[in-house]
Amino acid sequence: MRTLPPGSTIGILGGGQLGRMLSMAAAQLGYRCHIYAPDERSVAAEVAAEFSCHQDDDIPALTKFAKACDAITFEFENVPVGPLHEIEECASLYPPIAALDIAQNRVAEKKFARDHGGTTAPFAEVYDRADLDQAIADIGTPAILKTIRMGYDGKGQSRIRPGDELCGHWDAVAHQPCVAEAFITFSHEFSVILVRGQDGEIRFWDTPHNIHEDGILAHSLIPAPQEIADQQDEARALAAKMAEAMAYVGVLTCEFFATKNGPVFNEMAPRVHNSGHWTIEGAVTSQFENHIRAICGLPLGDTGLAARKVEMHNLIGAEADDWEALLGECSNHLHLYGKGESRPGRKMGHVTKLHF
Repeated sequence: MRTLPPGSTIGILGGGQLGRMLSMAAAQLGYRCHIYAPDERSVAAEVAAEFSCHQDDDIPALTKFAKACDAITFEFENVPVGPLHEIEECASLYPPIAALDIAQNRVAEKKFARDHGGTTAPFAEVYDRADLDQAIADIGTPAILKTIRMGYDGKGQSRIRPGDELCGHWDAVAHQPCVAEAFITFSHEFSVILVRGQDGEIRFWDTPHNIHEDGILAHSLIPAPQEIADQQDEARALAAKMAEAMAYVGVLTCEFFATKNGPVFNEMAPRVHNSGHWTIEGAVTSQFENHIRAICGLPLGDTGLAARKVEMHNLIGAEADDWEALLGECSNHLHLYGKGESRPGRKMGHVTKLHF
């Protein structure tokens, strides 16, 4: 285990709002953050000590960045894996590259969960138009077609209903390799959010009930309904097994469906996660602070609740324009991400409300 003292530099791959909130948590503990991102406009760089603007596959630039850091982490899971192998000897890299490898491939991710005792929705791999016909014949409809790589917040997906002509759905995913998943009947969606330290210690936050709208997380609510609470232990056990198998360090989020037959694994995010934003005010130690603690080899903080009930609401698109009214309610904790234009479907911020 390697402990980094305050004053060390933490490199963050990615320049979005998760990097922004990680940087703010790191600064509170006395660390400097160095953002590496391909976009000149970076909301994370606005609150960081340094910023390198280069492409993800620019090996010389990545190497220079890595040598300037004491530890490196990332704020989203679609960082290209190949270039990371070129810099892993320059600085500690957490979570491990293996976690990215799995999370970037929906098929590998589902098989990994099954290998560790998890249940997933029935699925079939689709690489061409004939595969799609066979997949739908095997798993039936309704179903959802998802690109194996990339895609989030409902992107790279097409919902297939009974009787649909499949050509349009194949065109909708641009003929990319996909996984076809059968729809399952569920009562609620929830996520297990854990942090694992370099010494293998695992701590869990309370399990949020997640409500999605148009494929985007809209609300996370604590405490979760009883149907989720009854399935929490089984879901946590799977998440912990997966974290241990990957020698994981940092915050890991696994999303589940609550069904009458138990929790069904949906996907994992090897990073801090939108459904954990409530922890900034709603937990004793936030997911962002504990991620920094873990990658720096520090003792993990208390993940207990700071209030009886917590509500987190994403501000999507023009909803963020109501910032003045939101601040007018004194119990609201408003977080705006510093993004310029409020476009439909774009996460502009979130607001958290505590009930004592």
